[in-house]
Amino acid sequence: MKASLVRLLALGRMLAVGACIVGGVFGLAGTAPAADPRGINANSGTVGIVSGGVEGTYVRIAADLASVLDDGDTLRVLPMLGKGSVQNLKDVVLLKGIDVGIVQSDVLAYAKRERLLPNLDRRVKYIAKLYNEELHILAGPDVTRIEDLAGRKVNVDVQGSGTSMTASLVFDMLGITVEPQANDQALALEKLRKGEIAAMAYVAGKPTRLFRDLKAGDGLHFLSIPMSGALLDTYLPSRLTNADYEGLIKPGEQVDTVAVGAVMAVYGWERDLERHRKVARFVDAFFGKFDEFLKPPRHPKWKEVNLAADVPGWTRFEPAEQWLRQASAAKDPQSAAQLPAARKEEFRAFVEQRGVQPQQAEKLFEQFLLWQARSQQ
Repeated sequence: MKASLVRLLALGRMLAVGACIVGGVFGLAGTAPAADPRGINANSGTVGIVSGGVEGTYVRIAADLASVLDDGDTLRVLPMLGKGSVQNLKDVVLLKGIDVGIVQSDVLAYAKRERLLPNLDRRVKYIAKLYNEELHILAGPDVTRIEDLAGRKVNVDVQGSGTSMTASLVFDMLGITVEPQANDQALALEKLRKGEIAAMAYVAGKPTRLFRDLKAGDGLHFLSIPMSGALLDTYLPSRLTNADYEGLIKPGEQVDTVAVGAVMAVYGWERDLERHRKVARFVDAFFGKFDEFLKPPRHPKWKEVNLAADVPGWTRFEPAEQWLRQASAAKDPQSAAQLPAARKEEFRAFVEQRGVQPQQAEKLFEQFLLWQARSQQ
C-alpha cells in the first residue's frame, strides 16, 4: 500500500513537470517573439551579419557596423564569424538568423556555375560594394605569359579559400586549364622559388606583405591578365605598379590584373514582409551614418568604399537603390538623370588609359565613377 502511494506521488510530480514543459513550449509558440521589459519586440530590430574568420578583415568590418549603427532601440547589429564566401552565401539564403553576409563579389558567379542554389538572381541581392582585393599571379622565370601555365602546376591556396574560388573562375574564363595545387601561400612561395610549381595565385589587397620584400633577382615576376568581356562581367580591372611592389616591377611599368570586391549581400525579401522592412531600416542607418565609418578608430578599408559603385553580375537591394537615387537627386537634380558632357570626356580618358576596346566601355562606367572619386581624393 505504501509503495503504491509512493509511485502515485512520483507519477503526479512527473505529470506536473511535463505539464509545465508543454505549457511553456506552447506558450512560446503561441505568443509574440520575446520582448524586453519595456514592451519592445527584441527581435524586430536585430540584424544578423555573417562575416569572416577571427583574423580577417570581414569580421572587423562587421564589428564596425555594430559599433556605429546600434542605437539600443530600433536597430541592433549582431556580427557572426563566417566560414568563407561560399558558406556565407548559403547562410544568407538558408539560415533564419542571417540577414546580411559579407562575401567576395565573384561568389555569385561561382555559385551559379556550380549550381549550388537555385534562383540565385532572385534570392540574393547586394546593399553595397565595399573594398577591393587584387588577384596576384606570381610566376617563375620560365613563364612569360599567363597562357604558358596551361597544363602546369599552379598553387591556388587551400581548398575552400577565396583565392581558390577566384582562380578557378578566372582560369576558366580565360580558357586555361592548369594543374591546381592546394598549399598555403607561404609554402607555395617556397615551392615557387625552388621551381616545384610554375606559378601561384593569391587574392589580397595590394601591396600584400607576402610579396613586399621580393626582388627582381629572385627570378619571380607577376603575370598580366588580359581583359575580356567575360572577365568584365564579374571583375573590376586593376593593375600592379612599382609603387605597389618596388622590387618586382620597374618604374613606369605596370601589370594588368583584376580585382574582386567585398560585397554586403542580402536576401531578396518581398517588400511586404517584416524581414524586408527590417533590412531596409538597416540600409537607411548604414547609408545615413556612413561618414562615421571614415573616422578613427574604424578600419581604414572604409575609405575605399564608394556606395554608388555597381557590382557586375549582381542586382542591388531595392531600398538601397532607392536611397542612392534620392540622395543623388537631392544633391544635383540635373546630373541625377544623365552624365554631364565634361564627365563623359573624363570617362573617355579613363577608357583610353586602360587600353579597353570601345565595345567594353559601357561595362566600365561604374568602375570609372569609382576611379574618378579616388582621383579627386
